[in-house]
Amino acid sequence: MTTEVYVISHKEYKMPQDKIYCPLQVGKAPQITGYLRDDSGENIASKNPNYCELTGQYWAWKNRQADVKGLVHYRRLFTNGQNPYGSKESKYNKLLDEETLATLLQQYDLILPKKRNYYIETLWSHYEHSHNIKGLEVTREVIAEKYPAYLSAFEQVMKRKKAHMFNMMIAKSEIFDEYSAWLFDILFEVEKRVDISDYSPSEARIFGYISELLLDVWIEVTRPKYCELPVAFIEGQNYLVKGANMIQRKLTGKYE
Repeated sequence: MTTEVYVISHKEYKMPQDKIYCPLQVGKAPQITGYLRDDSGENIASKNPNYCELTGQYWAWKNRQADVKGLVHYRRLFTNGQNPYGSKESKYNKLLDEETLATLLQQYDLILPKKRNYYIETLWSHYEHSHNIKGLEVTREVIAEKYPAYLSAFEQVMKRKKAHMFNMMIAKSEIFDEYSAWLFDILFEVEKRVDISDYSPSEARIFGYISELLLDVWIEVTRPKYCELPVAFIEGQNYLVKGANMIQRKLTGKYE
């Protein structure tokens, strides 16, 4: 069984050493030695400012033939089940390895990050208070038109306070590819309908943001057998700042 877990990065960075990991360079930058690139073969690399790590997912879907495909980030990586905290070095020592992954894939089709809990916000209201809600409204319209069987799941998921975030997954290739086909069909249609010409660079990453909310919609309908693993944030997170910002946006009703 061939396994390729693509570590998305736009710059040179310390990478996991287990052989399942494949550094994948996205965005405009000189070639990094030893990294794959998402601008070869069939690709949407030019859309990286708007699709973020999804340009890497698209490239893997269209160009790679591994039995297992995965998407992680250079600063966000699955652990092997251990807690994700500690020094940088200790985090690297806890990362998911080939043996642990192979054992998990004997029981599951899909590996996902543990859900993030927004506590005081639904997924819809959190998006509304963090981004321009137009993108999510149009996404609902597109799903209603192209995938009406998913509309009820979309509405259910948007009312939840927890979600599998970060656009991270490891899956048997047929699952990875099936999900990618569904996801990009929706996002490409949303792209046609939303004018982002005056969006800030941060807001212009719209399709990366929307996709984080669509994964659970797809899971709700297709019901793959999955398990969750902790995510190690290699450079840590300031939860107090994140929490304060979320509360401020909720109180003011502004995403800017």
